[in-house]
Amino acid sequence: MSREILEHDYSYYVLNEPTVADVEYDAMMKRLRELEAERPDLITPDSPTQRVSGQVAEGFEEYHHKVPMLSLDNSYSIEDLRAWAKRCEKLAGGRAFDYVVELKIDGLSLALIYEEGRLARAVTRGDGSRGEVVTNNAKTIRSIPLRIKGRDGKKQSPLFDDSMKEVEVRGEAYLPTDAFRRINREREEAELPSFANPRNAASGAMRQLDPRIVAERRLNIFCYQLLFDGAPAFPTQHESLEWLAKHGFRVNQNNRYCKTIEDAVAFCNEWETRRDELSYEIDGVVVKINQVAVQEELGATSKSLRWAIAYKFPARQVSTQLLDVIYQVGRTGAVTPVAVLEPVLLAGTTVSRASLHNADEMKRLGVMRGDFVFIEKSGEIIPQVVKVITERRTGEETEFEFPTHCPVCGAKLVKPESEAVTRCPNPDCPAKLREGLLHFASRRAMRIEGLGVALVEQLTSPRTKRDKKGEVVTDEKGQPSQSPPLVRDAADLYGLAERRDELIALDRMGAKSADNLLQQIEASKDAGLARLVYALGIRHVGERTAGILSNHFGSIEKLSAASSEELANIFEIGDVVAASVHEWFKSSLNRKLVKRLAEAGVKMEMVSAGGQQVPRVFEGKTFVLTGTLPTMKRDEAKLYIESRGGRVSGSVSKKTDFVVAGAEAGSKLDKAQELGVKIIDEAGLLNLSRS
Repeated sequence: MSREILEHDYSYYVLNEPTVADVEYDAMMKRLRELEAERPDLITPDSPTQRVSGQVAEGFEEYHHKVPMLSLDNSYSIEDLRAWAKRCEKLAGGRAFDYVVELKIDGLSLALIYEEGRLARAVTRGDGSRGEVVTNNAKTIRSIPLRIKGRDGKKQSPLFDDSMKEVEVRGEAYLPTDAFRRINREREEAELPSFANPRNAASGAMRQLDPRIVAERRLNIFCYQLLFDGAPAFPTQHESLEWLAKHGFRVNQNNRYCKTIEDAVAFCNEWETRRDELSYEIDGVVVKINQVAVQEELGATSKSLRWAIAYKFPARQVSTQLLDVIYQVGRTGAVTPVAVLEPVLLAGTTVSRASLHNADEMKRLGVMRGDFVFIEKSGEIIPQVVKVITERRTGEETEFEFPTHCPVCGAKLVKPESEAVTRCPNPDCPAKLREGLLHFASRRAMRIEGLGVALVEQLTSPRTKRDKKGEVVTDEKGQPSQSPPLVRDAADLYGLAERRDELIALDRMGAKSADNLLQQIEASKDAGLARLVYALGIRHVGERTAGILSNHFGSIEKLSAASSEELANIFEIGDVVAASVHEWFKSSLNRKLVKRLAEAGVKMEMVSAGGQQVPRVFEGKTFVLTGTLPTMKRDEAKLYIESRGGRVSGSVSKKTDFVVAGAEAGSKLDKAQELGVKIIDEAGLLNLSRS
């Protein structure tokens, strides 16, 4: 009976071809539950009754993806798409290839991992390297097979190659537009805030700890990638899609094999006009090179695949009224005008604010208070004002004047001739401090959990003095006396342990929350050099650039002493970044900050377990990891290699220098042997680093 119900699920949720009436299906499910209640020993993990667990999870387990779930670069014009194709042709060195194009579903990426043919775990994309295990939640999506199936005509039977230890299927979970409207209608009736768009609703659902709540959302999925034991399953993407569809997975049928890039362009143009025909949101088209051999040759950057690209549809526009403009001050002092709008729905999102970029853009647009304006989403992400509808002016509109002084600290603003951005130059500006601390504590920087906006506001604001009885202390004029803020820069965070009582006294804090925060701050001392460099908030230094600088210099001391010329000569570091880094370390205030962080115990060097500076013996070498190593986890081995100047790739090619193979190594080992790439084990890796 379990097998029969699974077949009905496949027909209904994947093929959209019901084979039994709802009343009959419900009766079968009822009978199965009764049988399993009588014989609990017969319950299997892939039983239809196990789709929605009655247990509420305590949290999500972290999972390290064996193959990184990398993002895609975006193109916003047909010219960009053609230019990408030419780059691929050049990188492929004349090797012939064609394309597969697929609709870009606006949802949440999931990896479905099957062991011995049964769903073992489902994992979110996370940061690409690590995701969260959400298996019980994924089981509520009825189009996700609980076991891999084969299909031959009308007959379905299990088909699984026992030699394959693991099958991984990647896809995009999404919320259909009808379900999105239903959920928002129900939330409005319950006087709950509406979801802004289907993507957010889907993402929020997958992070619910109670699978029953997830089941109510009625998510669906389209699958698009197939891996056997961590390697591409077939020579082409087209064959993988065929296998997925044949074996019970829901594949979007609006994909197309394209012989040339012009065929792919035609597909993009077609769906740009047909997107409203669909029952789900798409924001573009994904163009992939079909041949896996070429994919592996092209490889990937640290963030994205080189052999695939997303063509994003031109932004949609809507009109609304501009009510006011507010001015926000960022961590670098940049003053950004933000339009306050009459809320309006744009591309599935309710928009009430939009960027005006800078004073020059405001002047170019000629915006006035009360204007009706067109807004659009740049790259379907950031709302921005693009045009004033002057025909709708009534004469009651009023002009805006860009501030001459900082709206937060009152310092006179400056605008360098070479820049479009107006900045607050005051190093003690509270807004710069708040934004800088939030960046310092962010997940990709020092990762201090619990240090959010509200708490940072309290930590950086003066406090009313109170005596031992808790009464307000006043000055000679009878006004409340003020104590200085607890935190004036990032280094002050590491002194909060000595001011625990004052921390506990903050609103909504308490002893437990304070201790948790202090533990996070203490742990952040070991975040690593790359995270620290990123956390410092140097202009133009993003996460990747921070990693490049850290790997090159190995310590803050050497980085701070580098000249602009030395910095500019580093691969991927240009003149602008070099000048910015050099200027940052020239500042006496910044040098003092770094010194205080070091005195607080924040690690300033890339060090080995023994405390010695790591030698960069792997400089210029590319490694591939496969199998299970005796003592190192995959991410530990990756860090070991990268901290010594090496690069870790996800696939084997002629450019690979070493394959580090452990127990149960997969197809990457075979590929290395085929190409003659040197193969070493964990001991060989350790010996290599000592040579």
